[in-house]
Amino acid sequence: MSTPGTVARVRTAPSPLTEGTLRDGTAALIWPLLDNDHDLLRAGYAELSPASRQRRFLAPVPELSDSMLRLLVDGVDGVDHLALLLTVLPEGEPARPVGVARLVRYPDEPSVADVAVTVTDAWHGRGVATALMTALLARRPADVTRLRTTVAADNRASLAMLARHGTTTTHRDGPGVLVVEVGDLAPPVAQQETARG
Repeated sequence: MSTPGTVARVRTAPSPLTEGTLRDGTAALIWPLLDNDHDLLRAGYAELSPASRQRRFLAPVPELSDSMLRLLVDGVDGVDHLALLLTVLPEGEPARPVGVARLVRYPDEPSVADVAVTVTDAWHGRGVATALMTALLARRPADVTRLRTTVAADNRASLAMLARHGTTTTHRDGPGVLVVEVGDLAPPVAQQETARG
């Protein structure tokens, strides 16, 4: 994420595809969101129910504007702003993207990052969010040691997912909204591999 007076980073090359299987047995692929994925992101957001859109932005956002898409796609640099896309490969059906996860560092606290995971309604409860969050945290910069994100207080699935990744504390941030902090994160994959080597 660049700020006025700084030079924007050039996006790093996509890492290799990650292949896996969701809880329901569906094959899935995860790879970085690419700089030409504006239309794909807009179409995926259009598939979300109003309730899912509200939970994503904690405000009514009926569609992604061009300026929001620039932030969500063009702002990805692979260092301070990571974004991953999960595509499912259902047997006998065409492949389709069903979820996006992103991590954005706080500029004034580079060891802390915000996270967000969005999954199309038809794929809720099948392990898409868990797979994306695990992949996202495995690829985060090694110096990101804590997460801080805002979650709707009634979003039990997100609260449970965050709690699985470290020591969690919460405090209210207005009616129906919680700020969640997660510490004691497992080291990212690169750091784990260095420790083993």
